[in-house]
Amino acid sequence: MAVFHRALCRLGERYPALLALLIQLVVTLCMGLAIIAAAHLSSWRPSPLVAGLLHGLLAASLARWLGLSRWWWWLNLAFVPCLLLASGAPLPSWLFLVGFVLLLLLNWNSFAERVPLYLTGAGSRRELARLLEERGEHFAFVDLGCGPAGTLLWLARRFPQAQFTGVETAPLSYAIARLRSIGQRNCRIRYENLWRSDLAVVDVAYCFLSPAPMSALWGKARAELPAGAWLISNTFEIPGVAAQRVVELKDWRDSRLLLWEIGSQAIEKLPALPSRR
Repeated sequence: MAVFHRALCRLGERYPALLALLIQLVVTLCMGLAIIAAAHLSSWRPSPLVAGLLHGLLAASLARWLGLSRWWWWLNLAFVPCLLLASGAPLPSWLFLVGFVLLLLLNWNSFAERVPLYLTGAGSRRELARLLEERGEHFAFVDLGCGPAGTLLWLARRFPQAQFTGVETAPLSYAIARLRSIGQRNCRIRYENLWRSDLAVVDVAYCFLSPAPMSALWGKARAELPAGAWLISNTFEIPGVAAQRVVELKDWRDSRLLLWEIGSQAIEKLPALPSRR
């Protein structure tokens, strides 16, 4: 059982969307068998909404047990109940297809890069801004996977003398970010894979990704970021490399900002991890 649990947890680290789908399928099968058994053994028949709520609770509990992030807990909890509620409403069938396509365009990276859409909270923004104040007025900042660019634009307005760049490959997130950045002269958005981003002229690289790419990102950061530059990760650690500074955010996600300074003696003693090209 422990081996099976570890295998599923590793699957969740690499492909969280696939594990969430697997959870939905397993819980649906179990709920179906339970309802059939109840029909044969008693006269009790759960209403569709009650069955949907039970399904959601089981799916969310499994998601938590298997180590998925809280975003996936809520998604597993609400998916079937919302589907049942929507099915009883007079909605056109094409609306479900549109909803699916929009979710796909927002979470494109979940499948190719194993990076779901995470949004930086207000507390994270404030603490990130406090860290950036130490860099002075003039610095170059890149958000590796900027999503709809809420944090990036907030920081760009906060530090008008600095230069901000966001890279994103999820089509809808990129389009939203590009539109929102119009008129913000010190901020630009690029449709670009983060692995192709040139970090050689960057002072601060920020990311809120997932556990899956962190080792490879560290290899890229050490190879490209100049001495004295910072790599800041929201929540996710680099395996085997202790952060030099950790800012506890004390929010509902137990978020942390982890900072590594390139070229510091403590880090340079560590072996380099391979970068991804």
